[in-house]
Amino acid sequence: MKKISLFAILLSIALTSCQSGKELFNGKNLDGWQTYGTEKWYVEDGLLISESGPDKMYGYLATEDNYKDFEITLEFKQEADGNSGVFIRSEIEGTKIAGWQIEVAPPNLHTGGIYESYGRGWLIKPTPEKEAALKYGEWNKLKIKVKGNQVTSWLNGVEMVDFSDDKIGAANGKIALQIHDGGGIKVYWRNIRLKTL
Repeated sequence: MKKISLFAILLSIALTSCQSGKELFNGKNLDGWQTYGTEKWYVEDGLLISESGPDKMYGYLATEDNYKDFEITLEFKQEADGNSGVFIRSEIEGTKIAGWQIEVAPPNLHTGGIYESYGRGWLIKPTPEKEAALKYGEWNKLKIKVKGNQVTSWLNGVEMVDFSDDKIGAANGKIALQIHDGGGIKVYWRNIRLKTL
C-alpha cells in the first residue's frame, strides 16, 4: 500500500507540473534561447528587451527546442514603433524565417492576427472592433493556443482569431520573438510561460 501511495503522490506532482507549464524566460539571462540577426536582445530589471540595432533589419530570438502542440502566455509592452510578433512552429536560417507569426503591432495593425512569412501573407486578421483590445504603451497579455491544425489567440482576455489550417498542422518548429525591420523598435517582454498539450 505504501508503494502505491508513493506512486500516486509522485504521479500527482508530475501531472500538476505538466499542467502549470514552465517558464521559457528565467528573468536573468537568455538561457534556452538563440539569437538570429544583429538586432538587440537583452535582460534588464528582470525584463526581456528587444530593440532595433544599427542594421535596422529583422531579428529573432528563438527557443532552442521545437514545440508542436502548446499554449503560451506572455506579456509585452511596446515602446516607439513596437512592431513585433510571436512565431510558432518555425524554422530559421540567418534572418529568414519559415513559419507563422501571431502579430504584435501598433494600434489597428492587427495584433493577434496570423501572418505567414515567405508564403501566403496574412491568413486571418482580427475584426476591426477587436483592435481596441490592445493597450498601446502599457502591459498586454497575449495567449496563443496551438493544437493540431488549430491556432487561437487572445489579447487581454479577448479572443482575437481562431483559425484552422492544414499547413500549420503539418509543421513543427521553434517559438520565436521578432523585431521588425526599419529601426526604431523597442518591445519589453515578461512572464513567458509555456504548457505543452
